[in-house]
Amino acid sequence: MFASATIHTDRFLLRQFCSDDLAFIFEGLSHPDVIRFYGVRYASLEETNEQLIWFNDLQKNETGIWWAICDKENLSLLGAIGFNDLIKTDQKAEIGFWLLPTHWGKGIIKEVANPICNYAFEKLGLRKIEAMVETQNENSKKVLQKLDFSYQKTMENCEIKNDKLISLAIYVKLKREDII
Repeated sequence: MFASATIHTDRFLLRQFCSDDLAFIFEGLSHPDVIRFYGVRYASLEETNEQLIWFNDLQKNETGIWWAICDKENLSLLGAIGFNDLIKTDQKAEIGFWLLPTHWGKGIIKEVANPICNYAFEKLGLRKIEAMVETQNENSKKVLQKLDFSYQKTMENCEIKNDKLISLAIYVKLKREDII
């Protein structure tokens, strides 16, 4: 099992999720502005417990690791960031992130994503981090570009969400020595 990893930045503390975080996760993953471009949504605290189980299973099965993003000064929860779909043989994983809307536009993801990408490259042995972004999610695409993710391609009408076909833009960040 992946060891729990606490990461510090100038303004934030990243830690693994725990059962005390259930109400916060529900707040985020039921908020209309957050779930607009996010892959899951919950209608109750009971349903949200599935997300905590998923976080734990990722680590237990070594297929990912997610962090709660906390304000360093008061430890309030702001959002989440992490990796899933980690495939050791391919040395790659998919990154995902979300913030409560009151924290958008403050450079939070930009500050916390680089340390977790470094963690993935150095501690998890990854060579490639992928991001799948709904094509209409301009904010996430801009953040990924600021983080030196490279746009690769768009998969047109590749998933169904809310009974509608959506397209996904694929972005990639490679481990430094793999960049040509």
